[in-house]
Amino acid sequence: MTTTAFPDAATAAAPAAAKMPPQVPYIIGNEGCERFSFYGMRNILTVFMMTSLLLAVPESLRKAEAKEVFHTFVIGVYFFPLLGGCLADRFFGKYNTIFWLSLVYCAGHACLAIFESSIRGFYFGLFLISLGSGGIKPLVSSFVGDQFDKSNRSLALKVYDAFYWIINFGSFFASLLMPVVLKQWGASAAFGLPGVLMALATLILWSGRRKYVHQPARGANPHNFLKVVWTALKGGGPGMGVAALGVLGAAYSLSQMAGLGFVPAVCLALVLVMLFGGIGAALQLERARGVHPDDAVDGVRAVLRVLVLFALVTPFWSLFDQKASTWVLQADQMSKPEWFQSSMMQALNPALVMILIPFNNLVLYPLIAKAGLRVTALRRMGMGIALAGAAWIVAGVLQLWLDGGEAVSIVWQMLPYALLTMGEVLVSATGLEFAYSQAPLSMKGTIMAFWSLSVTIGNLWVLLSNVSVKSPAAMEVIHATGYSETACLMFFFAGFALVAAALFGLVARRYPMQDHYRH
Repeated sequence: MTTTAFPDAATAAAPAAAKMPPQVPYIIGNEGCERFSFYGMRNILTVFMMTSLLLAVPESLRKAEAKEVFHTFVIGVYFFPLLGGCLADRFFGKYNTIFWLSLVYCAGHACLAIFESSIRGFYFGLFLISLGSGGIKPLVSSFVGDQFDKSNRSLALKVYDAFYWIINFGSFFASLLMPVVLKQWGASAAFGLPGVLMALATLILWSGRRKYVHQPARGANPHNFLKVVWTALKGGGPGMGVAALGVLGAAYSLSQMAGLGFVPAVCLALVLVMLFGGIGAALQLERARGVHPDDAVDGVRAVLRVLVLFALVTPFWSLFDQKASTWVLQADQMSKPEWFQSSMMQALNPALVMILIPFNNLVLYPLIAKAGLRVTALRRMGMGIALAGAAWIVAGVLQLWLDGGEAVSIVWQMLPYALLTMGEVLVSATGLEFAYSQAPLSMKGTIMAFWSLSVTIGNLWVLLSNVSVKSPAAMEVIHATGYSETACLMFFFAGFALVAAALFGLVARRYPMQDHYRH
């Protein structure tokens, strides 16, 4: 995002002459089609793997394999924003990067439709989609902001409201339609139709190419986040020692690749390097002053403070993204109308988002304010994480009923979906605004990239839990409870989120709030 997307109080009232940039509908149309294509394939992915692609995998292992592939895919989607942001900022600019990665995205959809019976071809398609979708993820929203100037920037907030609404609109209809297409016309049609929508999205983007405001690439920044951190560490001292522990831990993680799997091992190695490197840099960040401007050093310190909170948000993403894997598999066990497909329940999430956001802003938050309670951004986020934990307690209870042989209606799944979606509204939308406000201008791109990376790490915890639960010690504990493996994992993730929510609340009480909006 850019600062143009967040007008300050002085410009809250739109001047009479303010006009909506005529190129904005092209970007909104592009986003609507792209989101339909993404959620259309994403929401049927687990079902397709369970019923077709992974039939050669023994049935007892198929659920774990499908979950691992799904969450590996999501990890890629939220990791590649780092690459997309780098390419746009340093080399090609936003439009060119979005356009060329959109073509990669289209090629990925084509692979899914063509290679429905080939695991290698299908997985290559998932890789291309994660590269394309993830690469453009941080760019489209900031490209919207580039289209506004001082004369009309007060209209940008309305555009971002429309942007978020169209995302959920596309997700809602994709969640309802694509499971039906998969059942009635097969995988080629079900994965081909999202590809057609992505091709349309690319065509719409290209059609407005002569109308857009194009910001040139900035080139290399000698005072970016990584360079300031490296300057602070390279002189030695205790900080370098702490960072070295992270490197050793990463090397050990990579050595365990055979047991963990390639993606979990690499991602865990990255997390360890970032964790210990960040702690080490924080210990001696003042060493970077003089080599880098004060605002760059202060910006890195602000980012490092926010990363502590981001780390405690990662359990939320562990729970949230499993609604498209674990909860779909649970829905398969529930009683439902013959025409209703398990993955169609995911349409409830975007439908509730479109209802809850205006309800919270127009009704709930004003009522809370009138009661004299102060609802800060950090309190909202902590409550959102806790609500996700509550959702998974409910899901765990439903699983116990199913394991006991009871006939459970899929209507019951509406309750955990409602709790989880309320948590999403409190964490996701609030977290983006919070992250933006805490980072100085020079570090805003960095902080948004780390926000996306928190989703990657959340899905990493899912993969690691799937690996850990297969160990003899874990299986012994599960058998001792008398519960199924699925139910135990659900209660584990619920506890994981509730502990994270408690720690988030403790850290938030001591967090020094900043206000880095533009004057």
